[in-house]
Amino acid sequence: MSATIAISNQKGGVGKTTTCLCLGAALAEMGHPVLLVDLDPQANLTLSLGLEPLELRRTIIDTLLGTSPLLGVSYETDVFGLDIVPANHELVLVNKVFYRLPGFQFRLKQALDRIQRDLYDYVLLDCPPSLAPLTLNALAAADLLIIPVQCEFYATHDLGHGIGLARQLRRKANPNLKHRVLITMYDQRNKISRIMLEEIQKRFGDALLKTIIQVDTKLREGPAVGQPITSYAPKTRGAEQYRALAEELSSPEIAQLMQKQEDSIEREKSWMMTN
Repeated sequence: MSATIAISNQKGGVGKTTTCLCLGAALAEMGHPVLLVDLDPQANLTLSLGLEPLELRRTIIDTLLGTSPLLGVSYETDVFGLDIVPANHELVLVNKVFYRLPGFQFRLKQALDRIQRDLYDYVLLDCPPSLAPLTLNALAAADLLIIPVQCEFYATHDLGHGIGLARQLRRKANPNLKHRVLITMYDQRNKISRIMLEEIQKRFGDALLKTIIQVDTKLREGPAVGQPITSYAPKTRGAEQYRALAEELSSPEIAQLMQKQEDSIEREKSWMMTN
């Protein structure tokens, strides 16, 4: 595997699952084999690809509890080159039992390390909107953390928590973890959105991805029919923007993206101290 990307924000409703789904489909469309891993007990990513969580006999929980390898719980999707390891409500049990297991935060990383390295170009991890064992597993396994954020006051204010979490994980569990911020659900007609975008650009500099995902109703419709936007509405603005994101993150660009971020650290610290 060339890159494992966790998509996480402790605030819900910022386009986290949509980004995981549509970015994965866009990368697969480019010819990159992609594995999606649903780590959210709500199983929205699983539902978005037409799977019924309650009917599944094997899910990610089987891997995390050590009863099945990761590929043993994966499913092919209708999108060529895109596989998924699904979830269901049983994942809530992980939060209750994981702390009793030695090295619990590295279980997903160990499972990913057992996969043949050239089987997938990308693994995308859809995290729950909480700081729990599932999120810790994702961040311990990831090369890159993408933090989706809306251009609104509360979502932007909470961005500091996500960046602080990434810094803490670098110290304690994953020194190679890098992070980038993705603007989602941007409405250029809204004055506050434009103001907050300028503020984020000023304060986060190189940590901010160039691609901006704007509001598009088709992004909400696709999961209802079990398809990513690249299949459901391939010529829409949302589809093109997720393709642009895939281009920005695709190799070899991702190697350059993840090399250094020291220049932005001091700006982040300054911003967090004032919020």
